[in-house]
Amino acid sequence: MQKNHAKRTALALFLLFAVTVSAQAAKIAEVIPIGHTVGIKMQAEGVLIVQLTEVQGADGTRSPAKEAGVQEGDVLCRAGETTLHSNDDLQKQVALSAGQPIKLTLERGDAEKSVTVTPCRDKTGAYRIGVLARDSLAGIGTLTYVDPQTGAFGSLGHGICDSETGVLLPLQEGTIIHSTVSSVQRGKAGEPGSLQGEFSTEKPLGTVAQNTESGIFGTITDDSLYSELQCVPVASADEIKIGDAEILSNVDGDSVQRYSVQIVKLYPANDEYGRSMMLRVTDSQLAEKTGGIVQGMSGSPILQNGKLIGAVTHVLVDNPMEGYGISMEKMLAAS
Repeated sequence: MQKNHAKRTALALFLLFAVTVSAQAAKIAEVIPIGHTVGIKMQAEGVLIVQLTEVQGADGTRSPAKEAGVQEGDVLCRAGETTLHSNDDLQKQVALSAGQPIKLTLERGDAEKSVTVTPCRDKTGAYRIGVLARDSLAGIGTLTYVDPQTGAFGSLGHGICDSETGVLLPLQEGTIIHSTVSSVQRGKAGEPGSLQGEFSTEKPLGTVAQNTESGIFGTITDDSLYSELQCVPVASADEIKIGDAEILSNVDGDSVQRYSVQIVKLYPANDEYGRSMMLRVTDSQLAEKTGGIVQGMSGSPILQNGKLIGAVTHVLVDNPMEGYGISMEKMLAAS
């Protein structure tokens, strides 16, 4: 019950777990904090089942997928020997079955399973198995950092999950594209706000290679967002202190600004929700513009004492002036 309550009162800002710092992450002593929004487009590896539905047929109503043991949150990987890359692939295999049983290979958590589903005809004569599925996601988030030596970037500070099932989207491929903030829906208690972005599909910035619980990671191929910016040192988790800090955020047009915040609470490394810190917005300009922390600000770099300490990840639904952050130590370890 406590875990469900926490999920209701904190909202990931794109729509976190404790790790040990890897040797590779430990070598990254400094990076460039960004704070600019980007459009994020991701294609799933497989087909994610969002909802099981009923098929209305001439002989009544049934759900072939449910009868076969398919569950919401399952990722369909193959139909027979055919690899599924999209909803279209799944629909084609169902149509080609002509009502004959199909062996579906799926992933459920860390396990791979096989089920046999027999499609049925709906009232139009088309074969269905009774699922709503998703094969891609798109949205706006904030670029946290880039390593100018390699072009490696991190963003969001949390994974990209399906909003219906909460399942981390299994990544086949992804891109980040240039965006500007066209408007802001201000946040208020009980109603988290959001940034509204305009995307330039003709200006890709890089590719996404990983979708993890601690952020998305990849490589930037266009250095226009950071070519004139300077590196700052990366803080270890034990350097983060309760007190004044700053975030870098792009909440208007193409401009990244510094806004004052306070770190009001620190969490242990093994926090079950992956939180590293709680922060409170103290900047009057940001409060006036956005009402606090809003969706789309996820990934905004947090700086303290001249070092990059982490990224904004969630807003408290009941109080948008407060939210959670992840440490850079966790982000770099996940990368």
